Amino acid sequence: MALVKNVMVLLSFLALIEVSFGVVYEVGDSRGWTNDSNFDYKSWASTKEFRVGDTIRFVYNPIENNVMLVSYENYKSCNSTDPKFVRISGNDSLPITKPGHYYYICGVPGHCEDGQKVDIRVPKTPSPTPKSSPSPSLSPSPSPSEGHAPAPAPSKGSPSSIQYHLLAFQLFIATGVLACFAF
Repeated sequence: MALVKNVMVLLSFLALIEVSFGVVYEVGDSRGWTNDSNFDYKSWASTKEFRVGDTIRFVYNPIENNVMLVSYENYKSCNSTDPKFVRISGNDSLPITKPGHYYYICGVPGHCEDGQKVDIRVPKTPSPTPKSSPSPSLSPSPSPSEGHAPAPAPSKGSPSSIQYHLLAFQLFIATGVLACFAF
């Protein structure tokens, strides 16, 4: 009976650790957020399965680029005059705290028109392992009006090295917890 109780405590602890971490997606992967008309951010996003608790990371040269969260209409027309926010650090991590559409563009003239824009779609359905983030909330842009074709079905992105470190940490903690219960 004590063994069952100890295992339940351990599993509860591991579940608490798991729900606080999501996947970190670097926009454009190794190419980053760049005005390279040969890179298709729409295709990049369609291969990812974004969830609440994940983080979108934009890495770019801040002298040549920026990141703007805009409405769907401004995303379609590449209008950078009314952004919801602008980031200019060159290394911006934006946590996803709500489902919805997040429309990002580069506000430098001509960059969005050349393809430096991405639509991050976060479904309302819960992920198999619900995740949450204590970071400030981003407000998603409204979804496009009905009649637009749905995006291709996404697939889960590759785990980042941070996830492997977290797994190692979880195993380390689990070993310690089990050792405590053994005595």
